[in-house]
Amino acid sequence: MSGLTALNLTHEDAEAIDDCWNRIGIHGDKSCPLLADHIHCRNCAVYSAAATRLLDRYTLRQESREQVVAQEGEEIATRSLLMFRLGEEWLGLATRCLVEIAPLRAIHSLPHQRSRALLGVANVRGALVACLSLVELLGLDATLTGTAGARVMPRMLIIAAQGGPVVVPVDEVDGIHAIDQRLLDGASAAGPQASAKYTRGVLSFRGRSLRWLDEEQLLSAVTRSLT
Repeated sequence: MSGLTALNLTHEDAEAIDDCWNRIGIHGDKSCPLLADHIHCRNCAVYSAAATRLLDRYTLRQESREQVVAQEGEEIATRSLLMFRLGEEWLGLATRCLVEIAPLRAIHSLPHQRSRALLGVANVRGALVACLSLVELLGLDATLTGTAGARVMPRMLIIAAQGGPVVVPVDEVDGIHAIDQRLLDGASAAGPQASAKYTRGVLSFRGRSLRWLDEEQLLSAVTRSLT
């Protein structure tokens, strides 16, 4: 699924959510009479209401989602994982969950957060997308920042949750790697990291200790945080 396809609103969504910020607001011709008072659309009640409807849409779409089940007996020599860093910990997530890797965008908080993991919403090519904290979902130490460097660039991952795309900020992205299935099969299932939330196991890859995330459990947790 391409990033553009995943982020496009359906016809019904477009009718339900009037994206006035793209027509007459800060991203449009700026003719909205409310701009004089609010300065920016994110300060307007109309924008907040649209963000709330966005979160409601995740709940509705979950009811009609389709599950993709791998065929039994299929031999997989390698598995593609996206490797990224949060604080001092490196994590791997199946790329089938990934829509795209994007630069950092401004996250606008909501007046009534639904969960501690919900950071707010971001404007991604004109569409409001919910932003979640993986640090909160995974129970990581938020005080650990990892090693800073001139070439280290924080990113946002847009992942395909059950109700629609979700944005999660990360401290660094290493890239996508094809991992030998035998290495994954031998991943440790013991120890503090392996027994942590939404984790399949821990493996050593290119001199790093990599925590391999259970994408099904993680995406379910994402959906619960939005609903």
